[in-house]
This record gives sequence, C-alpha cells and structure tokens, in this order.
Amino acid sequence: MQDQLIAPPVAHRRVPRNKGKLMGAKPPLRPKHVWSIRTKLQIEGRVRDLAMFNLAIDSKLRGCDVVAIRVEDVAASGYTSDRATIRQKKTGRPVRFELSEQTRQAVDDYVKATNKRPGEFLFTGRGPQTNMTTRQYARLVSEWIRSAGLDPKLFGTHSLRRTKATLIYRRTGNLRAVQLLLGHTKIENTVRYLGIEVDDALAIAEQVDV
Repeated sequence: MQDQLIAPPVAHRRVPRNKGKLMGAKPPLRPKHVWSIRTKLQIEGRVRDLAMFNLAIDSKLRGCDVVAIRVEDVAASGYTSDRATIRQKKTGRPVRFELSEQTRQAVDDYVKATNKRPGEFLFTGRGPQTNMTTRQYARLVSEWIRSAGLDPKLFGTHSLRRTKATLIYRRTGNLRAVQLLLGHTKIENTVRYLGIEVDDALAIAEQVDV
C-alpha cells in the first residue's frame, strides 16, 4: 500500500491594512469645496465641526496636532488670537500660523457654546479630559468630504493640511514661505509634499500645442 501524499500546509496570508484603499498623497481641496463644506456646517449649526474645519485649514497642521490643540493655544485670553504657535508632535519644532476672521469667529462661537476653559483640550473625545483621537478626526473629515460631493477615498486629513499651503504657493510662488508654514525641516520635503514639480510640468505642457 502506497503512502498517501500529504499536502504541505497552506500558509495563511495576512490581509494588509490598506487593502482596498488608494495610497499616495491626498490632493488639496479646491476653494469651492472649502466653501461648500463651510456653508453646510453653518446651516446645520455644527459649531464644533465648523471651528475644527476652519482651524485645520488655517493652521495647516497634521491631524495629530489638530486634535491635540488646547484652548490656551488659540484663545488664551478668552478670545481667539490672530496668530498661534503649536509645537509639532512629529518633528518637535514649533510652527506659527495665522487665523482668519471667519476662523476666529467660528472658534469663539464654539468656545462660548461649550464653555471651554484654558487647560482643556479644544476638541475633546469620549471623555471630558481626553482629546479627540486621530481616528475620530479622520471620520469627521470623510464626512465633510462626502458632503461636498467628493470621494472620501481620494481625500483625507492631509487634504486639509495641503489646501491653504498649495493656494499660497500657486499665488505667490514663494516656496520658502510655504516650507515655514508647514514646518518642514528641508525645502525638498515641501517640494515633494506639494507635488510642485509634477504640477509645474503639467502646467507647461498645457501651454504647448502640437
């Protein structure tokens, strides 16, 4: 009687966490999409989301830094300041940014409505003493993106970080200023982050007819 052949065990493949997700740099929002999201949040009376969205656009911060903002970082005196400085979690370097009038108004309305005090996180999570998690923030961003008629798979939290920085570069061409505003240590990082070389090449190509 011949021995039966025993098939080798089948290795179980681990499903990658990013399966089904589009990878790569998330594009910035266009001004019309920013205004669409703002308008919807205002109409729906979502004061927290409006303050968070506006602050994310103006600050150009990573999601981990947006959710870690404390009241005194932007409104130490009870009213939102024209400018603020946040130490980035990733690099440990401080980055300074301006707050537009509409952002200051949105944050003031939110602080007043929630009776926020210095020492507290501006955007709290499930508990009053904890900040919102980056995952909660990402879910909110997906919801905002969807409300503007965009695909949440194509846009993300970095889209908010890149939006104003991209507009500043396109209007001024001042790459060094954008580097400072994003808090990048090397200007090469800013070039790659904004995809400037690709955008400039496409702009040139569009002007050439064959």
